[in-house]
Amino acid sequence: MRLPSLLSSFGLITCTLVLMLPLFGSCHPAPTSEQPRLVFINQLNFVKVGFNWRNVTCFLCKTVFTILDIALMSDSNEERVARAVGEACIRLHLADERVCREITELFRDDFIRALQQSLLWPTEACSLLVGPSCGKFDIYSSWNITLPKVPKPPVTPPSPPKPGSPQSRVLFLTDVHWDQEYVAGSAADCKDPLCCRKDSGYPSWRRREAGYWGTYSKCDLPLWTVENLLENAARDGPWDWVYWTGDIPAHNVWSQTRKQQLSELTVISRLIHKHLGPNVTVYPAVGNHESTPVNSFPPPFVHGNRSCAWLYDTMAEDWAPWLPEQALKTLRYGGFYTAEIQPGLRLVSLNMNFCARENFWLMVNSTDPANQLQWLVHILQASEDKGEKVHIIGHIPPGLCLGSWSWNYYHIVNRYESTVTGQFFGHTHLDEFQMFYDEATMTRPLGVAFIAPSVTTYINLNPGFRVYYVDGNYQGSSRLVLDHETYILNLTEVNHRPGAPSSPEQNPKWTLLYRATEAYGLTSLFPSDYDGMMQTFINDDRVFQKFWYLRHKGHVSEPCKETCKTSLLCFLRSGRYDELEQCDLFNGFGGKLARAARKTLC
Repeated sequence: MRLPSLLSSFGLITCTLVLMLPLFGSCHPAPTSEQPRLVFINQLNFVKVGFNWRNVTCFLCKTVFTILDIALMSDSNEERVARAVGEACIRLHLADERVCREITELFRDDFIRALQQSLLWPTEACSLLVGPSCGKFDIYSSWNITLPKVPKPPVTPPSPPKPGSPQSRVLFLTDVHWDQEYVAGSAADCKDPLCCRKDSGYPSWRRREAGYWGTYSKCDLPLWTVENLLENAARDGPWDWVYWTGDIPAHNVWSQTRKQQLSELTVISRLIHKHLGPNVTVYPAVGNHESTPVNSFPPPFVHGNRSCAWLYDTMAEDWAPWLPEQALKTLRYGGFYTAEIQPGLRLVSLNMNFCARENFWLMVNSTDPANQLQWLVHILQASEDKGEKVHIIGHIPPGLCLGSWSWNYYHIVNRYESTVTGQFFGHTHLDEFQMFYDEATMTRPLGVAFIAPSVTTYINLNPGFRVYYVDGNYQGSSRLVLDHETYILNLTEVNHRPGAPSSPEQNPKWTLLYRATEAYGLTSLFPSDYDGMMQTFINDDRVFQKFWYLRHKGHVSEPCKETCKTSLLCFLRSGRYDELEQCDLFNGFGGKLARAARKTLC
């Protein structure tokens, strides 16, 4: 069958929305001059393309997808489909012609293979795009992990450690996003999804040119800023250990190659090892940007050249100085692992790409990919039996995951609340958190997923990193987070040296932005403290506005009021995705907050 229908406007838009929209989203960009009450939802929303599937009839939608399904039965039509997608990207002004052509070519083979292997019927696609009246969308249908029949032990509320008790000092790095093509003095505003690069051109006025150390715009970081961070972190040591939750490459997702991704992985891994030294163990996690195409993480049942072996094998080689052999074995298998940090404390590093809607390989099968959550249950039960405490790290926060994955993870944390004493994530680029509550009542706080700020500036942020203070290595330690600090590189100051505004600081210092207990008047950072802080946010707007300022690493121009505040409080309460949806609908956002948060792509 030939493909003339696909070249119609609806065919173009169909292919484009499936393939292109996730690539031009943003990770909570900082507020603009829009009305403050709309800032938070606008932060989460995607680029508008002037087209709404809700205006399309169910019959027309199903017709378009039927044509697409039939077309993809023949390999000879793949070129036509790819060409149609590229044309649609250009016509809808999602990016300029060069970016559209390159991103289409990069994604075409993997996406089409995943689409061919998936069970995506026209009724399911149209249910997703047009609405439930057009069919049932159950590719991501509910599923349950199996918990052991061992009863949950009685819960003892945590108490602060005795004065003088040992503490562990943990460096946390996330979302480095090093841009090899960053050029100081280039245009900070450009038509591409990423600027401050050698092909971004040069500005006509100095205010909007790329700064030497970084830029408040849709720009990533030069390598010298990353290395300067590591030099400063090394001086601020010693560190008991390091958590590093991924996203190494820049946001030029339309032009990346496997060779480039692996080179950047190796460079940053070696820099961390060089500056922090051989005696500091680093525990990494896999980000969504490590692969190319971005978000493409096929589960282990995909073999051959389309598998993730090319990435995981190199990770295992680069991280071998830090991880034991058994950890490297599961890393090679599925990008996750466990390791003992100290006697009594275990680390679990999850591959959160197996919970991400943007990972199009999950269209094939989204039921506990790689059996990762069932494996997690096994690890946690063994730790409970031995009296170990467990820290979990990952890239994407669980409250932004696919609904069923998120529900199961929440259920696991509930069951093992006395064992899981720390959860650490990144991805949003902002300084925030998500709460976990007892499933029976959803009122008793039992966990906090800490979401640390990014190293990169993307978008409109100061570079930053986090330090956690954890109850230390002694008999009976809770291993809970007692406090944390956030450090930033203030670009306003370091890009312009005093007395020489056109010259940057030669050796800038990363400065303490705040310490959590001091900023919010807390004695510790236990779940009950965070729950109380949420109540303070509601009752004392001054404290909430401080959180809003710190959330953006000290670079924000508008306060967060009304709808913005309510929607952000929804996000902070929602360690489980369906809780975000319910909070969203209860407060009258009509699903916009949950849909936008789910589509967040950093």
